Amino acid sequence: MYYPDFVDYVLKTNKDAVCAGAIQRLSQNCLLTPDAIDKADEATIKDLIYPVGFYTRKAINMKKIANICLMKYDGDIPSSLEELLLLPGIGPKMAHLVMNVAWNDVQGICVDTHVHRISNRLGWVSRSGTKQKTSSPEETRVALQQWLPKEEWVPINPLLVGFGQTICTPLRPRCETCSITLFCPSAFKEASSPSKVKKSGARKKL
Repeated sequence: MYYPDFVDYVLKTNKDAVCAGAIQRLSQNCLLTPDAIDKADEATIKDLIYPVGFYTRKAINMKKIANICLMKYDGDIPSSLEELLLLPGIGPKMAHLVMNVAWNDVQGICVDTHVHRISNRLGWVSRSGTKQKTSSPEETRVALQQWLPKEEWVPINPLLVGFGQTICTPLRPRCETCSITLFCPSAFKEASSPSKVKKSGARKKL
């Protein structure tokens, strides 16, 4: 994997524009290689990636990861899920994404907040042995993998992320413009205006 792409993943959990801005500033300062990051001052990295969420912690993790990659992997990144999960700040979501993109090795679904939220709203997942919603992205990943065909494990993430950013948003989902409300048990249940409530009534008459 091209190391700058890995840095991009480390900085995620932010809006794409925020992350892209941080990567651009790091690039302008020649700080997108493990050697450069390892040698750079932590305060410099922190200033360059701001306002990325948790920027102080991520600056610390970036330096730790760069050093580990240099010392253990000759400047590359780990090629196994287990080794990726040992890197500071790398959780299951990121590890599965990197395994897929860097090594073309699909071992699980990359479940972020959008996939977690939408899968529960659509009733695709539940806690083991119950009808309750899953409580974490990792629990959602396990539940999804029990029934979703493996060939869909990669495309489900960009599909639901885009859908979650534009239509099925965390607050005030745009059910009135959604094309799958007839198949969604959560449609119009988070209505935030009289117009949405009115359309909810219209839906129930169909």
